[in-house]
Amino acid sequence: MSTVKKTLLLATPVVLLCGWFAYDYLMTNLKFIPTTAEERAAIHAEVAAQDENALYKPAQSPRSIQPANPLNNVYFGDLHIHSNLSADAYLFGNRRDLDATYRFAKGESASIETGEVIELTRPLDFAAVTDHAEGFGRVMACAEPATPEIAEDCELINNPTLLSFLELRANMENRPLVENLRYFDNDRAVERQYHLDTWEAIKAAAERHNEPGVFTTFAAYEYSPAMVDRGKHHRNVIFRTSVTPDYAVSAYDADSEIDLWKQLDVTCGKDCEFLTIPHNPNKSWGLAFASETIDGIPYTRDDWRLREKFEPLVEMFQIKGNSECVLGYGATDEECGFEQFLPVCEEGQVTLCIHPTSMVRDGLKKGLVLEESLGFNPMKFGLMASTDTHNSNPGDAEEWDYRGANSYVGSPAKNRLQDGVRQPKVANPGGLAAVWARENTRDALFDAMSRREVYATSGTRPTLRFFAGANLPEDLTQTGDLEAAYATGVPMGGTLNADAGVPRLFVWATQDPDHAPLAKIQIIKGWLEDGEAHERVFDIACSEAKVGGRCLTTAAPVDLSDCSWSDTSGLPELRADWVDPDYNASHNAFYYARVLQIPTCRWTTYDSLRLGRAPPTDVPATITEMAWSSPVWVTTED
Repeated sequence: MSTVKKTLLLATPVVLLCGWFAYDYLMTNLKFIPTTAEERAAIHAEVAAQDENALYKPAQSPRSIQPANPLNNVYFGDLHIHSNLSADAYLFGNRRDLDATYRFAKGESASIETGEVIELTRPLDFAAVTDHAEGFGRVMACAEPATPEIAEDCELINNPTLLSFLELRANMENRPLVENLRYFDNDRAVERQYHLDTWEAIKAAAERHNEPGVFTTFAAYEYSPAMVDRGKHHRNVIFRTSVTPDYAVSAYDADSEIDLWKQLDVTCGKDCEFLTIPHNPNKSWGLAFASETIDGIPYTRDDWRLREKFEPLVEMFQIKGNSECVLGYGATDEECGFEQFLPVCEEGQVTLCIHPTSMVRDGLKKGLVLEESLGFNPMKFGLMASTDTHNSNPGDAEEWDYRGANSYVGSPAKNRLQDGVRQPKVANPGGLAAVWARENTRDALFDAMSRREVYATSGTRPTLRFFAGANLPEDLTQTGDLEAAYATGVPMGGTLNADAGVPRLFVWATQDPDHAPLAKIQIIKGWLEDGEAHERVFDIACSEAKVGGRCLTTAAPVDLSDCSWSDTSGLPELRADWVDPDYNASHNAFYYARVLQIPTCRWTTYDSLRLGRAPPTDVPATITEMAWSSPVWVTTED
């Protein structure tokens, strides 16, 4: 044997051993959050060095209270929010409680743990804190550990390492999900009490901050079943009033969404109403609009009825991306790439990709197919958005104020611009839910959500009206007569019978007064023909000229030196009256409106200005903010 081979044989175990010790050291010592005053001071110094005056942003403005309106006002809010009671938010360093979370939603500025100041340009109209039910009690139990043994376990909550985090995440991906009771002295009764106390604290905070007519809160939580590769098949559970089940049904109690609906239906009781909102379909690994549960159990007709009854909305936009559509699976829409972070699945690929049943538009088309076989459409859902922030900053979806979504993981700016989980290619500030309701109260907002008169935005606050009906007045674009629109047609979320005649569509959009003008309005149509679902996109209103049925690209320069946008491009308002040139009364169909603004700076460009560097080249420097109405359906069914 040669000397070289002998040396290699002798050295290999040493190298492997050293590698193992290095790996073990990093895993057990690499921390998510700083634990010393010196470490925290260094982060605060980085934040202080950021130039917050290097970028343009609108000034903060006070709340505007709208009186009750029989023709409905639009209210903007966030229905997907995490406080320090969510175990993952706490692990990443969030120490801001329920009251601080709601105060921020109502317009109070705040500072996250890194020292970055956060604030909304305008307060929200409504909010629901949706902490993970699967962690209820754990943070509270670790606040004052009862025994030294529990205190030792809680140390991994208060000061997590990379290893402890990965172990926790791996445990949460097990099926079936088994709860770790060590934090409760292995006593189920103790765990139940902590769970109850946490749920009661969440409801009490919602009651404290609910101001009918001014600011609305909802008792709510997130149901979070485990999936591999950080997949999401979660649902936010929203209750109409403070009347709720005693316990929040979690993934430890309900194996699937069907079990969730059944248990909530039973435990809700008298005077208790709820709805569920699936979020982040793009990361559902195809389960969002599949015909089976997470465990592969096929839906029955009764299961579809439960979905139809309890799930009127889908959260299609949030910090983890856009779930409207993806290029492929029949889509040729160039806007399908907007804030879309995952590729279409290759043959045999299961996770980390988009399936044909992952995206909202595919779900809407599948609903048309199911309607033909079931006699009803269980996927007749409205479109909304939220943030999914884990920083206790509801509605903070403005590009200029994006500070990451997980405390120390996403802050300060230098961290956000580094490649990694959600940064910068796979992150955005999230969106907002816009609800058309008579007044800003729980009952009015819940009713509006139940009838799907809602729309989604990518974070800005344009106003979007959408009506359809065979008898809509032809002069709505001139008169803007909303009373006539409601009297002769249906708003977004409604349904028309195909036999009533060719529907006329009316769309009215106005710009966010604190943001950029509008570029165009589009109608997205889906229809069923000979058992196959199709889709098509129409440009129906343009701020520039239209050529060959398509709007010309808006010449809207963005000043990348300070991120101020053009005030000479786009329009403050767009109205459109449109009739489908290919309408066929024998086809079940849906239509929804999409509004595009002129380009403005993406958050990555704002952060680059803070640091005095050029924007990254692997993501766009600008973003085209959007809003999406809930659909109107046309059905041939009686």
